[in-house]
Amino acid sequence: MKALHSFRSAADRAMARLSASVQARLTPAQPDAGMTTAEYAMGTVAACGFSGILYKLITSDLVMGLLKAAISRAFRISF
Repeated sequence: MKALHSFRSAADRAMARLSASVQARLTPAQPDAGMTTAEYAMGTVAACGFSGILYKLITSDLVMGLLKAAISRAFRISF
């Protein structure tokens, strides 16, 4: 019977956590709630800038030569 008692208390604890989570979502928004949108925008701009730099690096003559050499060495064919 002790195991059943601990199971019920674990279920009660889980229900209490769930109700606290729901209650937190129902509270009014904070005044700076729009900051997340600005943070996502800055992250998107940074990712686009990084991808542009990476694209230029990969399509450079030096990197293309290294990739061709590695592929030809791996497959023992020449381009």
